[in-house]
Amino acid sequence: MNGAQALIRTLVGAGVDVCFANPGTSEMHFVAALDDVPEMRGVLTLFEGVATGAADGYARMAGKPAATLLHLGPGLANGLANLHNARRGRAPVVNVVGDHARSHKRLDAPLESDLDALAGAVSGWLRRSLSPADVAADAADAVAESARRGIATLVLPADVSWEDGAEPAPPQPGRPAPQVAPSVVDDVAAVLRSGEPTVLFLGGDVVGSEAALLAAGQVAAGTGARLMAETFSARAVRGAGLPELTKLPYPPEMAIAALVGTRHLVLAGATSPVHFFGYPDVPGTPVPEDCTVHVLAAPGEDGVAAVRALAQVAAPDARAELLEASRPELPTGELTPRAMSAVVGALLPERAVVVDEVLTSGVGLAELTSGAPRHDWLSLTGGAIGDGLPMAVGAAVACPDRPVLALQADGSAMYTIQALWTMAREQLDVTVVVCDNGSYAILENELSRVGAAEDGKRAGELLHLGGPSLDFVALATGMGVPATRATTAEELAEQLRAALAAPGPHLVDAVLPGRR
Repeated sequence: MNGAQALIRTLVGAGVDVCFANPGTSEMHFVAALDDVPEMRGVLTLFEGVATGAADGYARMAGKPAATLLHLGPGLANGLANLHNARRGRAPVVNVVGDHARSHKRLDAPLESDLDALAGAVSGWLRRSLSPADVAADAADAVAESARRGIATLVLPADVSWEDGAEPAPPQPGRPAPQVAPSVVDDVAAVLRSGEPTVLFLGGDVVGSEAALLAAGQVAAGTGARLMAETFSARAVRGAGLPELTKLPYPPEMAIAALVGTRHLVLAGATSPVHFFGYPDVPGTPVPEDCTVHVLAAPGEDGVAAVRALAQVAAPDARAELLEASRPELPTGELTPRAMSAVVGALLPERAVVVDEVLTSGVGLAELTSGAPRHDWLSLTGGAIGDGLPMAVGAAVACPDRPVLALQADGSAMYTIQALWTMAREQLDVTVVVCDNGSYAILENELSRVGAAEDGKRAGELLHLGGPSLDFVALATGMGVPATRATTAEELAEQLRAALAAPGPHLVDAVLPGRR
């Protein structure tokens, strides 16, 4: 058995049975070995950033890693932005990165690069297989370490892949997340009983668990603490029957206002919040100077168990206030961002997976979907735009029995528009709504926020997507995805309803006022 065959059999044996790939010459023996291991599903992407973003979305929904197959240092470099998002969201991913044959590396071939430095920028674990006898054990280690450290990268020299003498390795036993000490729970309960203004700040595994959210709601009801979630969660469960959970706003002035007067900030699965960027005369964090930060459960610890234990200690007899089922009325007339959000809230299917890269066009989106049927919400964790469409690919592969709705800004869609082709090829049940305002609107806001806006024509040209305008219907249909264009609220409702009801991928180009 050659190294590639042993590697794939080891991955499958450890539960990694999907590989998002954009391979090259160095990976051809891995590609050939897929015929020998039919349990491994290979999913072709046309750009490495789609492969890594899809692995991110898959991991968030499946709760286990997918593999990526990338070509040498340049292929890995093309996927780094979405690996950055996966790292920030603590998603487990196993990268298999092909490298030159060991005898060829010394010749400094054109594709030779500092692969280890590139991988080290995003990997919690990194190893190079040095012989066919090592590769299977290395693969088993990679899967185990991805559960502990997020991204594990295994560098696979071409000759290690093609040479014989390898055998599969058994999977390593998993390790449960560390438990929070009872004394920590007691200390936080004492803070909550103090009567001082307190925010229970939720993130990580806590916002992805119905049980944890219900327990957090019980704590809030029994102690008067406010519930708040991190701005961008890797996966959050939402909808009717759960407590209302407000996200910390993205704009710094709004985030500061949201926490004003808070004396205690209790972190449960989240880190202490900071602004995405530094601004003139604005503090780097929205946490008030006189606020004490307490850690109930750090990321990587069992935050779900910690919050449930806290509910029993701090508010054993309280009952959480839960959101009633509600939907907005379907709007009519002009297709504004809020009207788009109302259409989504009115039509969101039960058990949907919403992939949110809507950015500035998401006016009212959280409010108007809060009472919808239970659904999962995936956000842009690391701020590297272009993750939305690939994450939708990965989520749909992980959950083929659930509808996936990708809410996608127009500018960031173009970073990884090739994901539409993979949706069509795999016939994934993904409905894409492009928020088409014809600009990098988020950067227009940032230009003003940092004090650099002077209404300059040349600066404006770098933020506007016209001349020529993007034709998302043509782009989608050219890659095999049926597409329509909506210019009114009624058209969007009609087209979204039809797209959600039909199998396979569809795209709706929602033309917003800035575009017209």
